[in-house]
Amino acid sequence: MLTVLKVRRNEVIFGVALLAVVGLLTGLVGFEYWDEQELASAPDQPTKRPEGTITLVVNVQARRLQVLSDGKPYKQYRIAVGRSETPSPYGEWLITWKAYHSGDIFGTRFLGLNVPWGGYGIHGTNRPWSIGQFASKGCIRMRNRDIEELFEWVPVGTPVRIEGGRVRVERTLRYTSSGPDVVLLQMRLRKNGYYEGRADGLFNRDVEEALKRFQHDKGFKPTGAADRKTLEKLGL
Repeated sequence: MLTVLKVRRNEVIFGVALLAVVGLLTGLVGFEYWDEQELASAPDQPTKRPEGTITLVVNVQARRLQVLSDGKPYKQYRIAVGRSETPSPYGEWLITWKAYHSGDIFGTRFLGLNVPWGGYGIHGTNRPWSIGQFASKGCIRMRNRDIEELFEWVPVGTPVRIEGGRVRVERTLRYTSSGPDVVLLQMRLRKNGYYEGRADGLFNRDVEEALKRFQHDKGFKPTGAADRKTLEKLGL
């Protein structure tokens, strides 16, 4: 009798284990289905390359990458962006190189960006379920099928604007400084009519001269360094 009970108990344990394995496999298939159905780019969008000049705009908070053609919206994709501890690089960049990949963690394609404080890019992923999340170390992730399409559309030199990031300035900024806080300074100087360059995160001589003009006009000593008093006057 005890032997029969042990056999039946083992059968039950085996059955539960089998159900668990089936459930896991079903879940993985479900992720793939979810990726295909829920994470696809918005419906009824074009599949041909736009005829105009292309610009890319990444909205971090919305987790969307938008393709502009001659400045007008053309197509958008869902993406994954950086986690809070490794944010995506806020600013105005250029695609400086393109590469094929084997489908590893960088997916099947990579578009490199000229961010001066790290190796960032727009690339595919072997983790499609992360799309739509704050999940990367700062790069912009796309589904492989999406990056493969975009890869064929954009040439080296294509502008990429990453916006919607949360940036704070917590240090004095001066010549040779770099980082997302410098991007914020450049944008604020440009908004006030003192700077005309790209917000590329590099505190160069043009930024220094723009800051000196701002300081002079506001009655500050024109040091060319963004100290706390100057930052507060800029609203930073």
